[in-house]
Amino acid sequence: MKSLEHIIAGLDGLEQELARTAVERDRRGGHAAEQKELLRQHGLLLLSVPREYGGVGASWPEILDIVRRIARVDSAMAHLLAFQTLQISGVIAYGSPEQKQRYLGDTVSLNHWWGNSANPADPRLRAIEKDGALVLQGSKGFCSGTLGSYRLLTTAIHEASGKMLIAVLPTDRAGITIHDDWDPIGQRQTDSTSVSFEQVALDWSEVLHRPESLATPYLSLRGVLAQLILVNLYLGIAEGALQEARDYTLNQGRPWFASGVERAADDPYVVHRYAEMHLQIVAARALADQAGHVLQTAWRTGPDLSAGQRGRTALAVAEAKVFAHRAALAVSQELFDVCGARATKAGLGLDRFWRNARTHTLHDPIDYKLRDIGRYALELRLPEPTLYS
Repeated sequence: MKSLEHIIAGLDGLEQELARTAVERDRRGGHAAEQKELLRQHGLLLLSVPREYGGVGASWPEILDIVRRIARVDSAMAHLLAFQTLQISGVIAYGSPEQKQRYLGDTVSLNHWWGNSANPADPRLRAIEKDGALVLQGSKGFCSGTLGSYRLLTTAIHEASGKMLIAVLPTDRAGITIHDDWDPIGQRQTDSTSVSFEQVALDWSEVLHRPESLATPYLSLRGVLAQLILVNLYLGIAEGALQEARDYTLNQGRPWFASGVERAADDPYVVHRYAEMHLQIVAARALADQAGHVLQTAWRTGPDLSAGQRGRTALAVAEAKVFAHRAALAVSQELFDVCGARATKAGLGLDRFWRNARTHTLHDPIDYKLRDIGRYALELRLPEPTLYS
């Protein structure tokens, strides 16, 4: 296993390799098996596995910084990596000691990808009790990273109680079908397919969170972590868009005829727009970093986390998400104003930043983050725990 220092030292080369094919792969879409293998060989799949189980044991700020770096050049691969860490976090938070030893140990020994079929907004998958075990029947949508995965983290509605359970099962279990139906305008290689479950056997020993288990502030923190992952994906897209725009302006940009300057970089209106883009990213980055440290403190607190601590963490992440959301959309659009008409050439692929940002920022409505922030600003009400806040 590679150390965190070794992983970070090799990130420049990994980013360059991903960037080399990013435009063509974005156009083609489909499953990026070769690039996923690069991430696996680089040691990134074990970032969030604690050291006591043989993993890297990186902190969330360290992990999210790596996600952000990769998102600058390839937000689809960053998405897959981020969701790998998110599924592992579910085992850490919900698993029994035996389950952690089994699933985290296998993750290290096999260095395998996790798939996500735990979309909390999709209640179509049901868990039906049968002969002392469970049977899964139904489907899930937006199941990122399922193709090429070894195990899935999934949620289902327990038929008898109407409550949700969280479970782990092998991707190749009989009755599981991954449908190749992911065809969006952006994030085209996240394999966010639908998955159907036809009489899939599930043993109670594979259930991490039983329907009768109590909800706690710590256990609900995983939803806040998922939101912070999106913050860093959006911020990485904004940073990547700015870098591409800067390179184009300095090396290929042409000044407008009425500007009276010889270089596009000397046009005062262009300079002004770069200042605005820079400021949006600086503000978003500061809030993202702050939220990362707040979440890390809450995560380390563990089961003793109070409702107030959890609420303040959710608020910090909501604040960061609003700024990152706006920065990703604004900078990825504004880059065309500073680069000009020739920058719309399809072969450059500069539109991928906006398409990726627009696709992913629709994950959940930003208006509800503003509602939570507004309630706090007005009445000091902390966000209530939900699957998205």
